[in-house]
Order: sequence, then C-alpha cells, then structure tokens
Amino acid sequence: MLYRTYQLQDDLVAPWRRLARVSLPLMQPQTWGLPASACAATAPLRRSVSASLEMVTRMEISHTRPDYGITSVPVGGDDVPVTQESVLDLPFGQILRFRREGLVGAPRVLLVAPLSGHFSTLLRGTIETLVTEHDVYVTDWRNARDIPLSAGMFGVDDYISYLIQALEMLGPGAHLVAVCQPCVQSLAAVAVMSEAKNPATPVSMTLMAGPIDVRENPTTVNELATTRDLEWFRRNVIHTVPGRFAGAGRRVYPGFLQLLAFVSMNPNRHIDQHKLLYRSLVAGDVDEAEDIKEFYDEYFAVLDMTAEFYLETIDRVFQRAELATGEFTYQGRRVDPGAIRRTALLTVEGERDDICSIGQTQAAHTLCSSLRPHLKRHHLQPNVGHYGVFNGRRWRNEIYPVVNNVILSND
Repeated sequence: MLYRTYQLQDDLVAPWRRLARVSLPLMQPQTWGLPASACAATAPLRRSVSASLEMVTRMEISHTRPDYGITSVPVGGDDVPVTQESVLDLPFGQILRFRREGLVGAPRVLLVAPLSGHFSTLLRGTIETLVTEHDVYVTDWRNARDIPLSAGMFGVDDYISYLIQALEMLGPGAHLVAVCQPCVQSLAAVAVMSEAKNPATPVSMTLMAGPIDVRENPTTVNELATTRDLEWFRRNVIHTVPGRFAGAGRRVYPGFLQLLAFVSMNPNRHIDQHKLLYRSLVAGDVDEAEDIKEFYDEYFAVLDMTAEFYLETIDRVFQRAELATGEFTYQGRRVDPGAIRRTALLTVEGERDDICSIGQTQAAHTLCSSLRPHLKRHHLQPNVGHYGVFNGRRWRNEIYPVVNNVILSND
C-alpha cells in the first residue's frame, strides 16, 4: 500500500513538474525579443521566477540509473578517451568495464559497489581516479523493481556468487576494491575462493569503510538496525512493487524509503543546500548551482533492493555480525577468513565517518589470521567522513596513492 501511495503522489506532482519545465524557456529574454533596457529591468524578476520554476522541476526522485559520463580522464595534461562496455550480464546486475585508451597490461581491478539504495554511479569519482592507471571492472546493480519475478530471488549468498563469477571472468592476478556495505560479501567471497584454492582468487583486497564488525564503535546507523527485531523490518519497510513495473509483485525495500532514512539523519543540511541552490539560481551563480544540482541528481536517483537481500543484511551483518563472530555461512558452509593466505589486505577508514566508524573495517585484520604481517596494511584518513573515503580531493590525493601502492606492489 505504501508503495502505491508514494507512486500516486509522484503521479500527481508530475504534471506540475512538466508545466514548470515548459515554462522555464519563457523566462529567457530572447523568447520575447525584448530590448536591452527591458532585459536589464526585468532581470531580477525573471531570475527569481526562473529559480522557482527550476526548484519545482527538481521535486522528483528518479528510479533510473544516471549515466556514468566517464568518456575521458586527464593524463599528463591531456584528456585521454575512456571506453565503457558490459562484459558480464546477470539478472540483478552487470559488470561494466572502464578502460583508458593506450593503457596496456594495467592491473585489473574489480570495484565492488554497494547495493544500498543508490546506483553504482555513486562511485563515479572512484572510477575516474582508478581508471587513469588501471583496467577497471564495476558491479553495476539493477533496480529490483525492474526485474521480473521470473528472475528469482537475490540474497546475500547470491551477491557473493556474483562476485566470484566476476573474479573468475577477470582471471588470475586481479585485484578487488570494495566500498562500504559489500566489504562483508567481498571478504566472504575471497575467503571462499581461498579455501577452494580457486586460481582466480584476487592477489589484493582493499576494503574501504565497510561494516566488517559493527560492534566496534556503533554508529547511529548501527543502532537503528538493532533497536528493532527483524520481524519489525519485515512488517514495516518491505513493500510490493506495483503492477505498472516489470518487477510487479516482487517484495522490495523501496529506494525512496532508504533515501528518506539518509535525509532524516541530517535534514537541516539538505534544507540548507536547497536554500543555497535557490539563492545561487537567483544570483546567477551557475557554477555553485551546478555543483549542488549534480550532487542531488545522483543522491535522488534510487533503486529498490530485494526484500531478501535487505533483510539478510540487517540480520546477518548488522544485528548478528556473523562474519565477526565466525557464524557467517555461504551456501550452507561456514566461511573462514583464516583461509586467506596469499591475498594482500588493505583496510581504509575515515576519521569522521558517521556511518561506518573507526575500527569496524579494521576488524578484517583480526579475522584474516593467516595473513603474514607484510600482507596487511591499514590506513586511517584524517578529516574525512564516509563519502570522502572514496570520493573527492582527499580520496584522489591521499587515499588513492595508498590503494594504488598496494595494488602495484602485489601485481
């Protein structure tokens, strides 16, 4: 019922958004052929009305993946073309390959994106940095509401299976970099492959800001997941995809609920940013307005997660911390991180991360008990929050060099 109510509300607002988009060009002086004096006299009013119309057009949550938009990267003062292709197509996601022109024999890196309500394009900045020196493969997850029931279910074990398939496609000698939530599944996949002596086991594994052991310095996010029992989540946040979509009848955790949860963690910041956007549009500050719009275009693009994946994540990762307690299983067998003996481990944490706090990712070092000291490294980045661990200036200038060093030294 909630999903249908949300969709009805969005349908009711849609005509107003369309009207605002149609009206925007009317605010341009060239539309009316006004003389210069009239343009100058009406400029403040036109900018104010135009800004209001644009704010109306932005009253929307998108359920379609934005374009990655990575067509080139700067290398040595030149813009070098980047190609993008799908190399493995599976029902709930695909593996996309990003390759810089002229890069031969570069390390192959599987970048594992979170499946947590946003599309994998959230890692656009991570990809842009990695692709300058690496052959990059990315887990590109699909919106569950667009996947027919005939595709079956998708849970935590399925996620791990997808990672193993991707690594086997890359072949021996590849590297794995996981961001946020999938650090748990990535560590499990490498442990399973190591125990099976799979030749495609990655030679290095970088885990960035992930909930390996949420019992360490619990955050507000951790507490929200543990203050209610699993049945409460099943009753209150799991809903059925309406009949108008390809995934009709599928039980999901809707992306719009996850977005509301994120926004509710710091509502004043988002309100202030939209006030700033309006003022920037009125003032004609194009650069500042574009920066804000670009961020929220990505932030308001959401995907639904399958009910089984969401509930298993709440239960196994956040409530029972199965990996940290030695109870994590894959296809009915216990996962033993101690089986990892040859895959170098780097963990990265942000000092100001309020989603995955200090110590939660570093816990992987204790679990990987068979790794020799020279194959382990931890990096704590000062003055960054969760997003800054894998995007932005500090990621490019301070964190990436550490990640790159681990990859190159084990390639």
